[in-house]
Amino acid sequence: MTSASPNVSSGTAQPGHLYGVGVGPGDPGLITLRAATLIASADVVAYHRAAHRESTARSIAAEHLRDGVIEEPLVYPVTTGTTGHPGGYYGALADFYDQCADRFREHLSAGRSIVCLAEGDPLFYGSFMYVHDLLREEFPTEVVPGITAMAAATAAVGSGLSRHEDTVTVLPGTLPVAELARRLADTDAAVIMKLGRTFAGVREALHQAGLLDRALYVEHASRVGERVVPVRDVDAATVPYMSIVIVPGEDKRADAAGRAGERTAYESGSVPAQSATGKVHVVGLGPGPDRWLSPEASEVLGKVQHVIGYAPYVARVPQRAGLTRHASGNTVEVDRGRHALDLALAGEDVAVVSGGDAGVFGMAAAVFEAAEDERYADVPVNVVPGITAAHAASSLAGALLGADHALISLSDRLKPWDVLIDRLTSAVRADLAVALYNPRSRSRPHQLGEALDAVREVAKPDRVVVVARNVGRDGEDLRITTLGDLDPESVDMSCIVVIGASSTRVTPSGRVWTPRWVD
Repeated sequence: MTSASPNVSSGTAQPGHLYGVGVGPGDPGLITLRAATLIASADVVAYHRAAHRESTARSIAAEHLRDGVIEEPLVYPVTTGTTGHPGGYYGALADFYDQCADRFREHLSAGRSIVCLAEGDPLFYGSFMYVHDLLREEFPTEVVPGITAMAAATAAVGSGLSRHEDTVTVLPGTLPVAELARRLADTDAAVIMKLGRTFAGVREALHQAGLLDRALYVEHASRVGERVVPVRDVDAATVPYMSIVIVPGEDKRADAAGRAGERTAYESGSVPAQSATGKVHVVGLGPGPDRWLSPEASEVLGKVQHVIGYAPYVARVPQRAGLTRHASGNTVEVDRGRHALDLALAGEDVAVVSGGDAGVFGMAAAVFEAAEDERYADVPVNVVPGITAAHAASSLAGALLGADHALISLSDRLKPWDVLIDRLTSAVRADLAVALYNPRSRSRPHQLGEALDAVREVAKPDRVVVVARNVGRDGEDLRITTLGDLDPESVDMSCIVVIGASSTRVTPSGRVWTPRWVD
């Protein structure tokens, strides 16, 4: 980013400067001093606007425009997703931004400075950024930040948006309802922009995420006619595109002491547990596609009050009204199990989710480990099976695990490496097909190579090996190789590696199967 004084009618051969200037959310008093100075001294003032109305950014900055300034109104060819352009809505806009850049080049090459006005901030959902991307390598540019509409809307609400370690998520209302609901449920506080015709869907997503009662609608933030209304009370037919929904984070301080006291009393035994105990369901979600989720799993997920799990797996559960989501990072399986059991003791029904099958390197064993504590003796645990990643990979290949086989995790986080290698080589020596889970993580990239070296000591290099990536998901890929040719560098944690038995064979059409019989 280059900072320089504008080239005001200089007549010099030096190229002009391009400034993207944020003029704030609407109140002219919220324009920064830097922005006001640049606007007043520019050779050219440009602004984007719709064909059916004047530019809001220009109206905000009007008092700073000097007499004789060249104005460049940049009129959008389309303002909705409907267009006859062969590239669709985004294709039409791409062509438009190319045209804007051409108009700017003419001025800049002639040595004229351009101030491109942007409502709010130039790089926050702003049109200027697309022209900036096209010209930033050709001409000196500077971006002057502005107060965002989000900040003005939060000020209008008058409630803290986020506290302590709260996560704030900014979301476009144009997302599909199910996706918007999921993302809302996974954050502490939210800002939803781009409303208008999307508002009914936004309200439904807030309802599904259990946030409708906290959500506030802000119209004309910082301007004449500003209003703040609960989202549930807004007439969807009256909502303009540039309005905003704010979902403030909850103030957890007021009742934190009370909750701590309740926990202490419960743990000491002075407060009896609830008579009604909920149930913990440990649910296998399968390797990826929704169509592979069992009817039983869908039924359970549609009834429980809570879902707990590793964040990518929780993200696969559709959000709905009455469902609270508890996403966490990896490697805290037993803590998740205790959390689920505690909720069940309080009378809640809980689903703990795993990818693949919950009983195969999944959460089922972790829940039973946590349940060994006698406090949870009366909590029922129901395990709902799912399609395993290994068997999905086998089906993709053909019938790779059609005979005796073993499933082994190459993670040594919970078992010594020498034990892992002994189990792996013993299974290969016994002529079992072996599916390797967790084959090669960033924290232990060398271990797959070491494991393959050990296997090569007990199996021939022509042993068939299949590497299946993202089975059932975008980027699905199946690669057939041999033990001697497999490159560990080509494998990551999105893969299942299956070492075939000595009898495993590949058909002329590239299908892989292991005979059921032994010669």
